[in-house]
Amino acid sequence: MTSLQTLPAKQWRWLDHSEQGLDYSPLHSFAYDDTLCESVGKEDSFPIVHTWIHKPTIVLGTLDSRLPSIHRAIEQQNENGFETIVRNSGGLAVFLDPGILNISLIVKDTKTFAINAAYTFMWNVVREMYHDAAKEILAGEIAGSYCPGNYDLSIGGKKFAGISQRRLRGGISIQVYLAVTGNGSERAEIIRHFYQIAGGEDSPATPKVKPETMASLTELYNRKMTIADSEARMQRVFNNHGITITPTRLSSNEESRFQKRLSLIDARNKKILGYEQKAR
Repeated sequence: MTSLQTLPAKQWRWLDHSEQGLDYSPLHSFAYDDTLCESVGKEDSFPIVHTWIHKPTIVLGTLDSRLPSIHRAIEQQNENGFETIVRNSGGLAVFLDPGILNISLIVKDTKTFAINAAYTFMWNVVREMYHDAAKEILAGEIAGSYCPGNYDLSIGGKKFAGISQRRLRGGISIQVYLAVTGNGSERAEIIRHFYQIAGGEDSPATPKVKPETMASLTELYNRKMTIADSEARMQRVFNNHGITITPTRLSSNEESRFQKRLSLIDARNKKILGYEQKAR
């Protein structure tokens, strides 16, 4: 089984944007992940942890962008104060806000990290982070949740996290979004309403979201949870396996690649949406 304990690397970099990310679009975070994938893939860098949080944003999958009334739905959400973007990895729509902690574990693409092994790797990390949950953290699709998949993570049948991955230039970014604070069903209701406008409530092509299937860790633990506590839990998991994670910044070469990646992602986003929405 792939876990932190089985990895040879005992030094990791940590790019922490859990505060900085509130000032820019999630397009930046996807560009950071692509940049760091290349660094790790080329063996120019140790493996990397990238943590990030954003202001309220609807992040669409490519399939979502093809819904017939997508622009009307985007315009309405803009009026509600929510940015809408299209990410560069698979899946369907998710909702980001300051109560959602995103963690990317960026490793070299090797035989160790076949597709399912990479998903299981992140699942194991999350299980260790929240080992004190009242019930076991399970992986498996939660029907009715937004962006459903085989690696939805749930406690007591309520989804609080989802895992995705992106492979680029010899590196893999294994990403998880964790609903730490706030109300999971309210977030799901935003996505449900978005789909109703974008695709039509009665259309079979419109994803069906049931808000009651989703919750935050604060709700599941029935006590206040924080982003800082979740990051501390993550650090402890690494430390328990003898791994040091060191705060880092981009190197000058990485900064140059980041700017190029951001331009590409921004251009792709606007092309897919056919909509002038610049990365801020």
